[in-house]
Amino acid sequence: MTSRAMLAAALLALTQAVPSQPVSAQGAAPGGAGLNAQQREGWLLTLQYCALCHTRTNLHSTTTIGPILSRDSGGGRDDVLRQVIADGTPNMPGFKHQFEPAQIDAIVAYLKTVPPQAAKPEKH
Repeated sequence: MTSRAMLAAALLALTQAVPSQPVSAQGAAPGGAGLNAQQREGWLLTLQYCALCHTRTNLHSTTTIGPILSRDSGGGRDDVLRQVIADGTPNMPGFKHQFEPAQIDAIVAYLKTVPPQAAKPEKH
């Protein structure tokens, strides 16, 4: 599958949730329903820059490239989330040259609205 097709599939999957469900990177409510302006900006940035690696790219996938993001990411610490987004990790690029500090704050604010996903049993 090409990168464009994978990105399109990820974005489509992210917008297919029922609006009454909790907002999450794995199934964000259409249009970022229920989010304030800062959280909505973070939601949009997450869709654009984070979704490809931090969401499952198809219905049959049990893994992601990076961890699934939630309010518990970075141990639930805002400062850790900001540092990881800005500086990256050995497996993730940093975004300090791409995002303004307010944009990183918006991503952190959005992630604080995302409940952790329950672990799914592995298929044997």
